[in-house]
Amino acid sequence: QVRLVESGGGLVQPGGSLRLSCAASGNIFPLYGMGWYRRAPGKQRDVVAIISRSGSTNYADSEKGRFTISRDSAKNTMYLQMNSLRPEDTAVYYCYVRVLNTDYWGQGTQVTVSS
Repeated sequence: QVRLVESGGGLVQPGGSLRLSCAASGNIFPLYGMGWYRRAPGKQRDVVAIISRSGSTNYADSEKGRFTISRDSAKNTMYLQMNSLRPEDTAVYYCYVRVLNTDYWGQGTQVTVSS
C-alpha cells in the first residue's frame, strides 16, 4: 500500500514563498509519474504541476515561472517550491503518484495567502 504525506502548508502573505513536501512510503515502483493538484474553495481540483518518470515537468499556465516541482528519489520525496504567492493560490494542495495504472493521493495541506 502506498502512503503519501504532505507537509509545508500554512499562512503566508502575498508575494511570499512556501515549500510543500510529499513523502511517499510503500511500494511506489514502477512509478509512472507524480504531481501536485489543488482545490480552491468552491472550485474543482486542478492540476498545478506534474513531473514524469523521466523527470520532465509541466505546469499550469498560472504557475509557470512561480512554482517549481522537484523530487528526491533517494528520499522518495517530492517538493513544490512556490514563490510570488497570490491570494488566488489559496487552496488545499494534494500530491499524487501514479504506480502502474493506480493513482494514490495524499490527505492535502492547506495553503492560505492573505495579508
